[in-house]
Amino acid sequence: MALQATDTSQQILSIARAILAADGLGAVSFDAIARRLGRSKQAVLYWYPTKRDLLAAMFLPWLEAEARTAEEAVANVVAKPEAIAAFVRAIARFHLDDLDRFRMMYLAPQTTGMRSTGRGASVTGEEVYQVTGRLYGALARQLCGNDHSNGDAARKQAVAIHSAVLGLVLMFALSDALRDPLKHDAADLVEALIDSLTHNA
Repeated sequence: MALQATDTSQQILSIARAILAADGLGAVSFDAIARRLGRSKQAVLYWYPTKRDLLAAMFLPWLEAEARTAEEAVANVVAKPEAIAAFVRAIARFHLDDLDRFRMMYLAPQTTGMRSTGRGASVTGEEVYQVTGRLYGALARQLCGNDHSNGDAARKQAVAIHSAVLGLVLMFALSDALRDPLKHDAADLVEALIDSLTHNA
């Protein structure tokens, strides 16, 4: 029975991600998930009683994918400016390629909260911390190079760089939602951000 329960919970998440990818954030509803699952809406609500619970369960795999993207981007880079550039380009591309996922990851939790009350997978602070540790650590190791005494400062810098990329993506998400394109394209603004972040690197 536990295996079936896990399968149902994972099927719901898989369907929700597929709906998000195909039709956007507005199309993700318990009714739409239930239709694709071939079960009642109550069956979906059993596992994820609220959209907040569904979001919490979807969040961690996305955050893990973002961390892998960061790790792969800086894995073979040796110089600090190149590490910053590789990280910024990779994280910007990761989010700009799927603005609905970005909204679900970084905007929806602020308005819905992340504390899960459901029976399905939920996210704990420790789980998030482990993943963000990898995300920031990948860049921080490149920033401090052989000077391991500078690790705390390098991590702070990595967090600030990540935050700057998210801010840029936020502007494109807002522009997209308002159907009011920014004057500059994404590639140009990503490069401008890299220039400002690497100016003194």
